[in-house]
Amino acid sequence: QVQLVESGGGLVQAGGSLRLSCAASGRTFSSYAMGWLRQAPGKEREFVAAISRSGGSTYYADSVKGRFTISRDGAKNTLYLQMNSLKPEDTAVYYCAADGVVVTSTHAGYWGQGTQVTVSS
Repeated sequence: QVQLVESGGGLVQAGGSLRLSCAASGRTFSSYAMGWLRQAPGKEREFVAAISRSGGSTYYADSVKGRFTISRDGAKNTLYLQMNSLKPEDTAVYYCAADGVVVTSTHAGYWGQGTQVTVSS
């Protein structure tokens, strides 16, 4: 099992940047695919980004491509999401997720508590 704790959310103006972090604890961090999902009020949970166990492959939702970058640091057991050029539409609770196989909008073995990102116009 793995425990996930997100941090780095906050309030930012449109066009600004934030970096989210997800500290993972538990055995064999490198054995898990990791990802970020988000949920805005009144909307379904959606996939944001994912990264393979090795960090060699990354995946992004079309809505964030070119603006967000997912990365992982195995030595620190930490997942990151660098968010640039933020838009009001990015406002949501962002969740760190981990899974032994894949993280999708509908599946993840483990979840963090979420961190609020609010982008003002």
